[in-house]
Amino acid sequence: MEEHFWTSGADNARATTATNAVMIFPYPPGILQGDQIWTQLKQSTGWRSVVMAERRVTRCQDIAILTYRVSAEKPDVPIYKALCASTYLNDDDTWLRISHQQTMVA
Repeated sequence: MEEHFWTSGADNARATTATNAVMIFPYPPGILQGDQIWTQLKQSTGWRSVVMAERRVTRCQDIAILTYRVSAEKPDVPIYKALCASTYLNDDDTWLRISHQQTMVA
């Protein structure tokens, strides 16, 4: 599910994200919430390939936190490397992303 967040485009990401979710990206754009997210994701989606390492899952009842190191690439853009965390809420047997954060690494 998290890999699709990177590779399947904004429509897929929106379908798996809560309405008032919060996402934090390296500046700019910074902190985004709700509809602000989708304006930004339309400009930054389309990663051709994504490699995730150091994957961890922490779960407490209906909340799961996924953490990982990502290396992503797309045409004409340097390889993007970041530490990421996504928090999901299980809402009536549907896992929805309620937050996502990325910290770029060299």
